[in-house]
Amino acid sequence: MPVISAAVCPHPPLLVPEVASGAAYELDELRTACVAAIDQLATATSVVVVGAATDRAAFPADAGGSFGAYGAPGVRIGAGAAVLPLSLVVGGWLLEQTKAAHLPRTYLAVPVGATPTECLRLGQELADGNDQVGLLVMGDGSARRSEHSPVHLHPRAEIFDTTVATALQYRDLDVLRALDPDLAAELQAAGRAPWQVLAGALSGTTLASDLTYNAAPYGVGYFVASFT
Repeated sequence: MPVISAAVCPHPPLLVPEVASGAAYELDELRTACVAAIDQLATATSVVVVGAATDRAAFPADAGGSFGAYGAPGVRIGAGAAVLPLSLVVGGWLLEQTKAAHLPRTYLAVPVGATPTECLRLGQELADGNDQVGLLVMGDGSARRSEHSPVHLHPRAEIFDTTVATALQYRDLDVLRALDPDLAAELQAAGRAPWQVLAGALSGTTLASDLTYNAAPYGVGYFVASFT
């Protein structure tokens, strides 16, 4: 069972206190939940951080990322050039705050438009190795949850996010596999592809799930879950 644990977290840059500035306290609960979930990856021998991006790409442990575009140029990860997409930059930053920070890591960017079949195959490939891998899966729910969302309210947004949250709580991999890419795109749910990679990676495992955060503080659905 190469995948021995997994954590699901969202990737708003406001998780970084230097980005949120005076509003950092507003995401204290979410930040704490993320750190606790990722702490449980510490028993693995390596961590793969998975997140959505424009193109598929794999990055080594020293790949860099910066929060300069979000007003915090002094906050960055990795020694290399800033090549990581936002989802992986936030994932790498969160990982650095946890007990799993010392583990070897790699980053995997999944195209936001990847088909479910492609995502499931990627997940199965991650599970086929010999290392005892911990997965850190980065993904936001719908960005259309309220009138104050980044995009205007959509009537199906809350239903979609509730479906995802329930699937994460009860480890319903069939529901994650069946998420509709077109609907997810309409609802601007950036986590759809990474969650389907997770579903592929967890197939054949008996890891138990625990949903520890489910809210939409800024009109965007955020979930934190552990699989151990």
